[in-house]
Amino acid sequence: MKGNVQDLVRRKLAKKYELRRMALKSVSVNTTLPVGIRYDAMIKLSSLPRNSSKVRIKNRCIVTGRSKGVYSKFGLCRNKFREYALEGVLPGIRKSSW
Repeated sequence: MKGNVQDLVRRKLAKKYELRRMALKSVSVNTTLPVGIRYDAMIKLSSLPRNSSKVRIKNRCIVTGRSKGVYSKFGLCRNKFREYALEGVLPGIRKSSW
């Protein structure tokens, strides 16, 4: 499960660098600051680890580690979601019939 391990590393890095990234990003987009300061912030932002960016985190099923068909609200892939819903494990979810 290489994907799971890699995703965990990305999540740890994103959490570690979150505040630093937000500060540098806000400085770099602030148009009232001088260009030199904004440029330095952009350089520092680009020198941070690539995997520390939030957009590189992949939604994965918390049970199976599957990366496709994941409902982010529950953290489950479609297969496990259906299975747990039919068992009645998920509160407020039931199979519809009309």
